[in-house]
Amino acid sequence: MGPMPNIALDDVDRRLIALLATDARMPNSRLAARAGVAPSTAHARVRALHEHGVIRGYHADVDPAALGRPLQAMVAIRLSVHSREQIESFTDHVRALPGVLSIFHMTGATDYLLWVAMAGANDLREFVVEHLASDPAVAHAETSLIYEQVRGPGVAAAAIAMG
Repeated sequence: MGPMPNIALDDVDRRLIALLATDARMPNSRLAARAGVAPSTAHARVRALHEHGVIRGYHADVDPAALGRPLQAMVAIRLSVHSREQIESFTDHVRALPGVLSIFHMTGATDYLLWVAMAGANDLREFVVEHLASDPAVAHAETSLIYEQVRGPGVAAAAIAMG
C-alpha cells in the first residue's frame, strides 16, 4: 500500500470516481455529461486524480476460470521470522508466482493472505507444497477454498456518500 494521496476531493471528483469505478471505459464526453460538468473539466479532473494517486489504474476484470483456473482459494500464511529482509523477500517471491491474484500483508495472527487461482486441487496442493510449505520463511500455511466471489459496491459508492 502506497502513501495516502494528498488531495481534497469535492463532489465532482467523487462523482467522477464513482462513474469510472462502474465503467472505466466510459468515454470522456459521457463521463462529463453524467457528472454534470464540461468535457474539459472532466478530463482535467481525471488527470489530476491520476497524478495525485487517487485513481491508481484501470484493470480488466478477467474470470480466472476462462483462463483454465477455476479453483480459487485464500491461503493464510504465518511467517517464522519477521525481519524486514525476510518480509520483502517473501513478498517478492510470492508476487512472481503464477496464479497469485492478490497479496495482502496483514496484522494479527496471519501475516499474509494470498488470493490464488489454480487449475484444480492437485495444482493448488503443488502450489502450497512447492512454494509455501517448503519455504523456510513460512511457519504455517492454511488454505481455504473460495466457493463464490461477489463484488460489493466498493469505495466508489462510499465516495458519493462522503460528499
